[in-house]
Amino acid sequence: MSEGNEAGRWQFWIDRGGTFTDVVARRPDGGIVTHKLLSEDPEQYEDAALQGIRDLLGLRGGAVIPEAAVEAVKMGTTVATNALLERKGDRTVLIITRGFADALRIAYQNRPHLFVREIVLPELLYERVVEVGERLDAQGVVLTPLDLDGARAGLEAAYADGIRAAAVVFMHGYRYPEHERAVADLAREIGFTQVSASHAVSPLMKLISRGDTTVVDAYLSPILRRYVDRVAADLGDARLMFMQSSGGLTDARFFQGKDSILSGPAGGIVGGVRVAEIGGFKRIITFDMGGTSTDVAHYDGEYERAFETQVAGVRMRAPMMRIHTVAAGGGSILHFDGAKYRVGPDSAGANPGPACYRRGGPLTVTDCNVMLGKLQPEFFPHVFGPKRDEPLDRDVVVEKFEALAVRIREETGDTRSAVEVAGGFLKIAIENMANAIKQISVQRGYDVTEYALCCFGGAGGQHACLVADALGMKTVFIHPYAGVLSAYGMGLADIRVIRERAVEAPLVDELVESLGAEFDTLAEDARTETRNQGIPNDRLCTMRKVHLKYEGTDTTHIVDYGPRAEIVAQFEDSHRQRYGFVMPEKGHVVEAISVEVVGETDAAEEPTYAVPADPGVPDTVARAEMFAADERHEAPVYDRDRMAPGQTVDGPAIVVEATATTVVEPGWRAEMTDRAHLVLRRVKALPKRVAVGTSVDPVMLEVFNNLFMSIAEQMGVTLENTAYSVNIKERLDFSCAIFDPE
Repeated sequence: MSEGNEAGRWQFWIDRGGTFTDVVARRPDGGIVTHKLLSEDPEQYEDAALQGIRDLLGLRGGAVIPEAAVEAVKMGTTVATNALLERKGDRTVLIITRGFADALRIAYQNRPHLFVREIVLPELLYERVVEVGERLDAQGVVLTPLDLDGARAGLEAAYADGIRAAAVVFMHGYRYPEHERAVADLAREIGFTQVSASHAVSPLMKLISRGDTTVVDAYLSPILRRYVDRVAADLGDARLMFMQSSGGLTDARFFQGKDSILSGPAGGIVGGVRVAEIGGFKRIITFDMGGTSTDVAHYDGEYERAFETQVAGVRMRAPMMRIHTVAAGGGSILHFDGAKYRVGPDSAGANPGPACYRRGGPLTVTDCNVMLGKLQPEFFPHVFGPKRDEPLDRDVVVEKFEALAVRIREETGDTRSAVEVAGGFLKIAIENMANAIKQISVQRGYDVTEYALCCFGGAGGQHACLVADALGMKTVFIHPYAGVLSAYGMGLADIRVIRERAVEAPLVDELVESLGAEFDTLAEDARTETRNQGIPNDRLCTMRKVHLKYEGTDTTHIVDYGPRAEIVAQFEDSHRQRYGFVMPEKGHVVEAISVEVVGETDAAEEPTYAVPADPGVPDTVARAEMFAADERHEAPVYDRDRMAPGQTVDGPAIVVEATATTVVEPGWRAEMTDRAHLVLRRVKALPKRVAVGTSVDPVMLEVFNNLFMSIAEQMGVTLENTAYSVNIKERLDFSCAIFDPE
C-alpha cells in the first residue's frame, strides 16, 4: 500500500467528537489544511464528516463528492459510542447455555453506587434470551449434546419478531467453540444479518465479560455498518479506514462494534505520541481536552492498553487504549448549589453549547476563559449565530457571571467579583483534570514531573500551563495542529491487528516452550489480515505479549514473551512499581497471550526550519486584558503563524491560531522550535503556597472535596486489584474513606 498521494487526489483524516468534528486534509501537492465544524447542526447538514470533506473541496452542502478527488479517508467516530451510551443500538437476542439466562443480568452483583438505597441496574442491551440445551466442561468433554432443534425454534421466533442481531455465548465456548459455531451458522441460515459469537469476538475466560463484549458487538455493529456504508456510498472508490479503540487503523470491512468504543480518543493518543516523539520527548502524558470531556493517557515507549474495561455499565474484554476520561471539557456546565461551586459532569455539548455560542446555553468552562480574557472572540472561529458567521458573544457571558456573582453573594456572603467567580470555577476544573492525570501516572508508580505534557484538543492549550503547575510538571508540548490533533493522528496511525488466546495455566518452563507454537498461529492469522489490507511483509512488525498474574488474583500485568526468568522479572518489576511490593511465595499464572502485528505506514514527515542566530521578537497582533494568577494583566497576543523558529514569548501572553488558543501563564516561557512546535517551560518557580484559612470558601471546599475523593478512589483501586476475595475483586463490596483523628 502506498501512503503517498495519488496524482490529483486528497486524503482526509477526520475525528468526529461530541462537540466538534475536526478535519485534516492532505492536498494533492502534499500541503496540509484543517477545518473544524459542529458535530451536530441539523439545519445545515446531515453528517459533519461528509460536510467537512465537501467544505474543503469547495462543494455546496449535499453536493456529490467526485470519486476522482479522494484517495483515502481515515476516521475516528463516536457513532457506536453514542449508541451505547444512549442505548440506541439494534434489537438483539442473546443465545446462551440453558440455565444461564440471567447470568449477564446478575453479573458480579456489584453496585455502581454502594450506598444508594434505590439500586438502578444498567439497561440490558439484549431484549430476548434463547436458552439452548448444550454444555461442555472446562476440558472440552460434552456433558450435554447440542440441541439444534431447540435453538432453531427460539431463533425463528426472535426473527419473526423482527430481531436481526444475535449474540452467541456458551459456557467454555472461548476454548471449545464447536457448539457456538453450529448455532452461529444456524442463525445466519435463518436470516440474522449480524451474528456475533464469543469465541470470535472475545476468546478469553470469564463468562460475564466475554458475554457482555459479544452482546455489545452484536448490538453496535449494525449501527456502525449502516454509518460506514452511508459514508462509503458518498466516497465512491476512495479507501475508507477507521481508527480502532486499540490505536490502530483498520479497513472499513473489518471495523467491528466492540473495537469502536474509543475510536476518536485513540487517534488523539497516537497523534500526540507520534508528534511528541518527533519533537524529542520520550516520556509523555497526553492531555486531550475537548468540548465534552478530557482524555489523558500515559506513554513511556509503548502504548498502554486495557484488555478489560467497563463502559456505560457494560464489561468489555477487548484491547483498548488505556485512557482515563474526566467529565471536564470546555462545555462542562458550571453549578452553584448554595454552598460550593461545582464543574460538570453534565455538558452543554454542541447544541446549545456554552453561553458564548449564541444559542442560549448555560455558563461553562469555555465561558470562564472568555470572562477571564484568555479566549478572545475576535481570534476564535466565527461560526456562531444563525448564519454561522458571528464571533463568540462576550456580552452575554459577562451578564451571566455578574448575575451569578450577585446570587453567590446573597446566599453565602462571599464577595468575589464576576471575574473572580470565573477564576474559581476554572481552578476547580483544573484540579479535576490534574486528578485524572494522577490516576494514570502517580497512582501507578510513575513520577509525572519527569514527563512532558502533550496538550491538544480544542481547549487543551487554554489550560496547559495551569494543569502542569497542578502536577509539578515543567514542560508542555503543543503541536501546530494541537487543535485538531486527534484528526491528525488518524493520518499518522499504523494498521494494527491484535489476536488473543486464553491460556489459564501455571507458568512453568514447559508451558513457556509450548507457547511458541501458539504465538506462531496467532501471528500468522494477524499477519494475513494485515496483508489483506495491502501491507507487504517487509512493513510488518510482530510483538508477542504474555498476560501474567499471581495465583488467586485477577489483575494481570502484560509483559514481553521470552524465557521464564525474564517473564517473571518483568512481571515483578511492574507489580512493584504499581503496588510497592511483590509476593515471591506466590505462583504465577498465564491468563492469556496476545500478538500484535503492526503494518507500518509512511512516517510523519515534518519540515525542519533554520533557527537564526538572532531570531528577534515576535510581533504583537493585539493586547488583551487577562486575569491570571489572581491578578489583572495587559497580555500581548501573538499569532502563532507569524512566530519564527527560535522566538520566545514570556507569560502572561496569548498565542492564537486558526484552530486553538494557547495561554502562556505568568512564570512560563513559550519557544517556537525548528519544527514549528511550541514548547512551554516554567522559567520561574511557582509562588509559595499560602494557607487557605479556616473560613468556608466555596471554591476551596470543592477543590478539597475532589482531592479527598480522589485519594479514597485510589485506595479502592489498589484494594480491588490486589484482592483475593471475590466479594472485593468482583462484587466490589467495599468502600474507602478518609477520616480525621476525631
